[in-house]
Amino acid sequence: MTKAPALLPEGLRDRLPAQAEAASRVTRALVDAMRAHGYGRVSPPLAEFRETLGGNDERSARDLLRFTDPVSQRTLALRPDITRQVGRIATSLLAAAPRPLRLCYAGQVVKLRASQLRPAREMLQVGAELIGSDSVAAAREIVTVAIDALEAAGIGPVTIDFTLPDLVDLLAEVHPVKVPLDQLRDELDAKDAGGLTRLGADAYLPLLRATGPFDRAIAELAAFDSEGVLATRIEALQAIAAPVRDRVTLTLDPTERHGFAYQSWFGFSVFVPGQGDAVGRGGSYAIPLGEDQEEAAVGFSLYPDPLIDAGLGTADQAERRIFLPLGHDAELAASLRADGWHTVAALTDAEDADRLGCGYVLGPDGPVEA
Repeated sequence: MTKAPALLPEGLRDRLPAQAEAASRVTRALVDAMRAHGYGRVSPPLAEFRETLGGNDERSARDLLRFTDPVSQRTLALRPDITRQVGRIATSLLAAAPRPLRLCYAGQVVKLRASQLRPAREMLQVGAELIGSDSVAAAREIVTVAIDALEAAGIGPVTIDFTLPDLVDLLAEVHPVKVPLDQLRDELDAKDAGGLTRLGADAYLPLLRATGPFDRAIAELAAFDSEGVLATRIEALQAIAAPVRDRVTLTLDPTERHGFAYQSWFGFSVFVPGQGDAVGRGGSYAIPLGEDQEEAAVGFSLYPDPLIDAGLGTADQAERRIFLPLGHDAELAASLRADGWHTVAALTDAEDADRLGCGYVLGPDGPVEA
């Protein structure tokens, strides 16, 4: 038997009414929470010139879904991430805006390839960027805004896992190794004690214990840091954690690298029970300004699709859905819509409320339970 051709490319899908409505509710709750902290919403285009989305990084460019623009004859790409676009807006159209500049966004992104943990190639990305500072105060604010947004959307319980992306670079000055630092990072990321020993990096073994619940892990990290190389980083993490430690579960994995290729000194992941991958990541980074200048920034991105698939944002449509029979009072129906009801008007006398998913029928004096 011949298999029917797929209606959509692998990793892409249609979102039916209930799921599309849920996504809209979740997006609005997340964005409204960010705007409440003074973050203005921007909306970049779905496609841009390849070089603005991928920059000069060859690895990033390989991950772009590209095509030729018939108008300009230049290579365009669908955005795999909105953060870089927000950086472009901040350093061009909003270059003269006062700093720190607070921007937020929500939109679809498209990946060239899916991963095992995330088989979808198109996904919703919602986030916020604070541009002009990567200080401890800025990092503390961005973590707080992320938690506020998650709570507003009903996402929880949440675990925030902190990391230090530049940890190995700092430690290499006092604990040099004879192998490339990327090899050392790989073994630390894999938590491979044997691999560290084979590299002659036994000095880094204590870092494998500095992972887990925040207070214990930060104490292990401080005990390891006898030279004081990480003292400012440890102090910074404690300051960032202080205002949120009673709201979420905090953990520390100082050598974690997955998803933090471009972060500078600070990063964090957002985990929700039942989800194999992080539902969000953030941290400090730099936006290129020309060839030899950068602007500091902190931010985060959330990817709520798996949570929406699991029921987040779903509402019982029938509770606010009312059937309008033939000959109904049009003015009364309009007033119901103004009050937030969803009206479904009959086109023939053969239609009924139950079949059309309505919990109520409009009677002479108003809504009547169906």
